[in-house]
Amino acid sequence: MTEAPDPIDVRLVSGLWQVVAERGWDGLSMAGIAAACRVPAAVLRARCPTPLHLLRLHGQVADQQVLAGTVPGQGGPARDRVFDVLMRRIDAMQPHRPGLLRLFEDLPRDPLVALALLAALPRSMAWMLEAAEVPAAPGPLGLLRLRGLTAVWLATVRAWTRDGSPDLGATMAALDRALDRAGQVARTLRLGLEP
Repeated sequence: MTEAPDPIDVRLVSGLWQVVAERGWDGLSMAGIAAACRVPAAVLRARCPTPLHLLRLHGQVADQQVLAGTVPGQGGPARDRVFDVLMRRIDAMQPHRPGLLRLFEDLPRDPLVALALLAALPRSMAWMLEAAEVPAAPGPLGLLRLRGLTAVWLATVRAWTRDGSPDLGATMAALDRALDRAGQVARTLRLGLEP
């Protein structure tokens, strides 16, 4: 199993989303984040000199949380493993829901941030494939799997933004449907996702 994220990183991410929830992306300040997470500004500067670095850190922390909870050799169908991994990533986002929803509202006014998020997504999705023990080797096959998982993830996040239920039933249903569609494409293209 992978080590859990550094506690200071977890605090920085929590501070980021607390400030975004309260002030929006446009109202974000590094001093506000340092105060919210009770981390000295010098520590914040050393770890994350800009808000975009903090967004990247959020992705890394979420990846680490999923990887730390992954049991190697878990077995079962690849589809079930991917479902479990992606729902655990949603679980990692859930404590930051108000801040993330506020960011998603603000993104249309800041396309550069949206592009930065999209640029970081393939790296995270590659780690999610690794956590699900689905080979994501370089080359055309790995790239197709990565793009397929990214599409599944984006559909799941879209459902999550509208799902205010405590059990996230609508999010799970959307993930299930997205995996069904991806499975049909994988079978058509003979991507060999099953172990």
